[in-house]
Amino acid sequence: MDLNLEGRIAVVTGASRGIGRAIALELAREGCNVACVATSAERAEETAQMARDLGVKAKAYGADVSRFDSAQELAASILADHAGGIDILVNNAGVTRDQLILRMSEADWDQVIDVNLKGAFNTSKAFAKTLMKRKGNARIINIASVIGLDGNAGQSNYAASKGGLIAFTKSLAKEFGSRQVCVNAVAPGFIETDMTHGFEGEQREAMRAVIPLGRFGAAEEVGRMVAFLAGDTGSYLTGQTFVIDGGMAI
Repeated sequence: MDLNLEGRIAVVTGASRGIGRAIALELAREGCNVACVATSAERAEETAQMARDLGVKAKAYGADVSRFDSAQELAASILADHAGGIDILVNNAGVTRDQLILRMSEADWDQVIDVNLKGAFNTSKAFAKTLMKRKGNARIINIASVIGLDGNAGQSNYAASKGGLIAFTKSLAKEFGSRQVCVNAVAPGFIETDMTHGFEGEQREAMRAVIPLGRFGAAEEVGRMVAFLAGDTGSYLTGQTFVIDGGMAI
């Protein structure tokens, strides 16, 4: 299946590892030139080099997407390097600060909301005008979570941020539809990343038991879903949330 992504410009936040890295590399395999964003350019450079090794142009950028001014500066830097504009924005940057509400601090709440939800607002606003000029090829893809659909004890901040991101996706799809910008969300379940590697023994088996397919997903599987939505295959899909969780949230 030809996604027709050759030569398009993609921005991926949270690209230094895990799902963000897998997304950046999958887009690179499909021919996208990639702007790899992390809190510092140094953290994103390894991913950028891996993308360059796949034969595309890639550069690492540092930004704190939870800060409006930092997102604006990021957009200015990327657009200076790509004067024609960008085609794809993947809002993947995210953090967790899990705690039961009785023990959760205000700082724990604020940081998760600021990075996961406000960060997507900041970058979407920063790149909105250039995306609207792409004449049907533009995509915004927000990386949400099944926790944003079902909730989870001890993750009220994370659930609120990801649920808000899904609602944000629907609203942007309606705002940008007349400009042919497709806006969708991808909601992963348990994916093999640094975070899930910390789960061991009975805890890991209990998590696996609620997944009908009987395994955690691979970050590359999320990457392929994002590439599908970014390509011509996603040209009539907007405002939707695509769950990739092995059947956990059925």
